Amino acid sequence: MAEFGIPPRRKRLEDGIKKPERLRDYPAYFWKKTTGFLFRLFYIIGLVWAAAPIMLVLMALLCVLDGVLPVLGAYISKDILNEVAALIGVVSKTGDIENEIFVQMQPVITLFIIYFVYTFVKKILGRLNSMVTAIAGEKVSNHIKMNIITKARDVDLRSFDDPDFYEKLENANREAGMRPLHILSATFNVISSVISAVSFVVVLATLSPIAPLLIICAAVPGAIVNYVYRNRNFQYMRRHSKERREMMYYSGLMVNKDMAKEIKLLGLGDTFIGKYKSVFERYYKGIRSLIVREGVTQVIVAFLSVLANCALFVYIAYNIVFEGGMIGDYSLYTGALTSISSYVSTLLTATATIYEGTLFINNLIDFTKEEVTVVPTVKEPIKPNLDAPHTIELRNVSFSYPGTDRRVIDNVSLTLNPAESVVLVGLNGAGKTTLIKLITRLYDPTEGEILLDGRDIREYDVAALHNMFGIVFQDFGKYAESAKENIVFGDINRNYTDEEVVAAAVHGNSDGFISELPDGYNTPLTRIFEENGIELSGGQWQKLSVSRAFYKKSEILILDEPTASLDAIAEQEIFNQFRELSRGKITVFVSHRLSSAVDADKIVVLEYGKVVEEGNHEELMQKKGKYHTLFTTQASRYQSAMEESDCEPPRP
Repeated sequence: MAEFGIPPRRKRLEDGIKKPERLRDYPAYFWKKTTGFLFRLFYIIGLVWAAAPIMLVLMALLCVLDGVLPVLGAYISKDILNEVAALIGVVSKTGDIENEIFVQMQPVITLFIIYFVYTFVKKILGRLNSMVTAIAGEKVSNHIKMNIITKARDVDLRSFDDPDFYEKLENANREAGMRPLHILSATFNVISSVISAVSFVVVLATLSPIAPLLIICAAVPGAIVNYVYRNRNFQYMRRHSKERREMMYYSGLMVNKDMAKEIKLLGLGDTFIGKYKSVFERYYKGIRSLIVREGVTQVIVAFLSVLANCALFVYIAYNIVFEGGMIGDYSLYTGALTSISSYVSTLLTATATIYEGTLFINNLIDFTKEEVTVVPTVKEPIKPNLDAPHTIELRNVSFSYPGTDRRVIDNVSLTLNPAESVVLVGLNGAGKTTLIKLITRLYDPTEGEILLDGRDIREYDVAALHNMFGIVFQDFGKYAESAKENIVFGDINRNYTDEEVVAAAVHGNSDGFISELPDGYNTPLTRIFEENGIELSGGQWQKLSVSRAFYKKSEILILDEPTASLDAIAEQEIFNQFRELSRGKITVFVSHRLSSAVDADKIVVLEYGKVVEEGNHEELMQKKGKYHTLFTTQASRYQSAMEESDCEPPRP
């Protein structure tokens, strides 16, 4: 039977530990849970120490002072009340206002001065604690964000194709805010509460050793409720991560400026809002049940706790009256009782918060443990020989994306010879882009091997290998920086000159429109950050991305359909520029316009991840195979279009 919206499970999992089925296994189970909890807690302390060690030390010192001060304040209040009561007694007995009262008031005044100093110091420490916590929060949040983006930089591209990785990424980002510091603050709160509670237990035990035990026992049911519902909340959040990501996706669609045009024109707004509401209702139903059940249970527990407190108050009053105590003593003991109850409640609530928080921090730990597999397979990786002819050879290469068995690349054997221009041809989904990602070692093959100059590419230094490729993908980057920076990003480690940037823009056909921008090459692109930013068209962005590839002095050039938004003439001009500038280098083109294939040294036709044809234009046309069909089909389409416009048709 489902409970609180959580699907029934025979074996409940909590932080990866299976709940035992046999009674004798429970000690080991609780030991694993305890050690896991402590590991996560020390992990959080380590994060804070790495981010802000001085702040951590200050928080620890303030924690100790926060635990001691309440007891000191209780004794000061007790002495003030006793002295005031004595003063009242003197007045009522003697009526002497000038002599006895003056003498009796001196200790009262002294105590009030001490109390003033105590209160002022406590206020200062409270404000200092808030300042330290706020500063530490900013430092820790930044530290964790840096860890996340650094890890995202280092992980394999394959990780971004894995839904489980995205769940870890979403969870880690959610924890990157204040949760680690909240957990640490709650931990220090627990420590200060323990110090205060123990001190007040000692005070109350002088009246009755049983009273502290009773008040602590009264708080135990509340602790159990807190722990149970913190665990249920964690389990619910973990199981419904998919719904949270769906809500983020649909809400993100509605505020995405790039999607706004299509959503408005197609009238999709209500559809996506409806999908968001539907997902939210599923998610909300379970979390509401958890909140209501916890609230009702806590009310019942609170009633029992208040009943126990009232009974103890009566007991203290009875003892003070019949044992000849003073009003200050009553204040001290009842204050101790109230404080113990409050601190025990705080202690248990904070401990439950820490427990829940450490469970959630597993998300961050899991993300940081994401394995990197695209690494050199030898102890001393080699670096490519630059400024020399290169050969790339694929031997029986197959590849499947993580979590699937379907081969996107299926037993491909192919050689790219020095100074050879190669065009990859095939319908959408044929595997052209995936093949390029394998050649550039963004992925490793599932089977087979890829050789660069006769050596397995897995033996090369990864960064040096990536640096030898100049590549423009079809989903190229559009960076909210200046036009100049968008070009320089092609080789960020190189000291550039303005002349080199302009030359790259000229070769990529982007100099014309960049020169017309308000601030030329220094014009900010997009209006995400700057009010004077300029929004480029799709074709202008493509020319800019091609210019970025021209800027990089690469050993091997690859264009993966980067000119889809350009007309056939502009595309041909860019291809001609690439051929002119890449003489003596391997160049690989992917384009749906087969005019780019006519002059290529080699055409590779892919279908369902397999190489079905290979040769130059004339050879493949004579075979009358797949390439012939694609070329003639596209040519006839161009022919019909030109005849309708009464123009002379160009080559397809």
